[in-house]
Amino acid sequence: MARPKGGDSITPKKGGAKGRALRPRQVYVFTEGEVTEPEYIDLILQKGVPDKPGRTVQHHIENPNAEGKLRKPYRMVQDAVRTLRKVEREAKAAGLKPYRVRGGVEEGDWNWPQVWVLFDRDGHEGIREAMRLADKEGIRIAYSHPCFELWRLLHYINYTSTFGKEACGDANSRLRSRPGFAATYGRGVRTVSEQESKHIREEQVLSPKDTDGRRYREARKYAQAINKRCESSNPNDWDPYTDVWSFVEEGLLLSHY
Repeated sequence: MARPKGGDSITPKKGGAKGRALRPRQVYVFTEGEVTEPEYIDLILQKGVPDKPGRTVQHHIENPNAEGKLRKPYRMVQDAVRTLRKVEREAKAAGLKPYRVRGGVEEGDWNWPQVWVLFDRDGHEGIREAMRLADKEGIRIAYSHPCFELWRLLHYINYTSTFGKEACGDANSRLRSRPGFAATYGRGVRTVSEQESKHIREEQVLSPKDTDGRRYREARKYAQAINKRCESSNPNDWDPYTDVWSFVEEGLLLSHY
């Protein structure tokens, strides 16, 4: 399940229905962060446990070198729509059928491609508009308020409070202050900068051996609990909130890591 180097696409292959069933799902991802999210995805695909044997994923980071103005939520969704239309045409040409789950029953081909956009609340405008466009066009969203660091923090603690004025900085500071966090960057390391902390380390998210993904499952449980507390219809007000677990399970087809 290693990350492709780019330029991959779904093309017709020999083998008929059996060949189509065995090919990996292609997942195309736009990320707001240039470092943290791509490193996280690489890590969990390498170390994670597939939900169903034989179902694998190849992922493609679609905006690895994009400048900041192209990493805003609405713009990323717009770009994602163009990518989705392209890969859907390729999937149809390869003989795949659109996939969905209705009433608990799978329909179509499980490896039908998906396009995801991962973005944060931060101080962005157009969050609601980005979500509406994504819903209309079939783009998958993983959203964190105030930022992706909340999801990382939930791997350490059941955090339920709202954040301060400098919300993302506050979340990052709380993450860096967790016992043992700094030591994941090297023996004897006691503090790390906000910039350094953007780089994911295995010990920050992976579950201890022989615990059946306990750490991930607890983070997901914490996230789902805080999400249920969000009563507003405006995602700008969902503080705190994260549904990255949906990307892990529905997009990357992992049960845990």
